[in-house]
Amino acid sequence: MQLEDYFNFLAPNDIRIKGSRIGIETVLYDYIHRGMTPEEIDARYWSITLEQVYATILYYLHNKEAVGQYLADWIEFGRRMREEQEKNPDPVILRLRALREKYGKDTARILAQQRAAAFAEPSPKYRVDGERDE
Repeated sequence: MQLEDYFNFLAPNDIRIKGSRIGIETVLYDYIHRGMTPEEIDARYWSITLEQVYATILYYLHNKEAVGQYLADWIEFGRRMREEQEKNPDPVILRLRALREKYGKDTARILAQQRAAAFAEPSPKYRVDGERDE
């Protein structure tokens, strides 16, 4: 088996690990930038094998310049997308920011309390005939 047989080359900027939807950038980012071991990466992604993780790392080591540029392009693309999203945030993000502004950084606890209060009310009781008990 050739090393390239472990991958699907869908486009110049899209190399996936065969049999999964995971791009090589995902594995390599964990390996290079997060300092994860191949075993830790394998445990993190159930759709790939340890052999595929090692093949991805080996592919990187054999093609360091090209794959390094691939990763740099991917990181730059992500940065540009985050900038674009910041310029035009989703309404939910705006609401969460407003809550954080109002209540401080503890919005997760506050939202959990609001959800708990909403679900704390007992649900209506129905009889077998479909009518509602009062």
